[in-house]
Amino acid sequence: MVSGVTYVVYVVPVVFSIIFGSVVLNDILQEPGRQLKLFQFNSIEENSHNESLEIIGLKKQYSVLEPIKIQVIVKDPSFVCGDLYVTIYTSEKIAVTQSGYFEQCFDENNQFLPIVEKFSEIIDSPGKYEIVVDMLDRNQKNSITTGEEFTVK
Repeated sequence: MVSGVTYVVYVVPVVFSIIFGSVVLNDILQEPGRQLKLFQFNSIEENSHNESLEIIGLKKQYSVLEPIKIQVIVKDPSFVCGDLYVTIYTSEKIAVTQSGYFEQCFDENNQFLPIVEKFSEIIDSPGKYEIVVDMLDRNQKNSITTGEEFTVK
């Protein structure tokens, strides 16, 4: 026979936690701009393009050991400041390199990112690659992404 102590020690805290968690989650989801995203996996689609974000200076073909130099222009005013990530993937979707540029802010006079630093990477293996650029806003709540393919011979 199960005693009342067992219920108090094991069952009541679980039930209370579920109820309390549901109330808190419901309250948070009532705030404007909040949504629940379950089972969202990041996937890179080939030739993904976002008009709010543009890669400048990427050639379609590079030779081995030739530096890949790009800049990024952001056309969405809600991303005037944020964190910029540039990742190069193989055709098998394996990351070769990733660079992060934090607290990137631009104004009307300087629209190209990254500011101060330059993105320059060298790929030493021939093949097809994809460069993906992600920009997160200052609050780390929204992001924009774009990508382009290139070849190293």
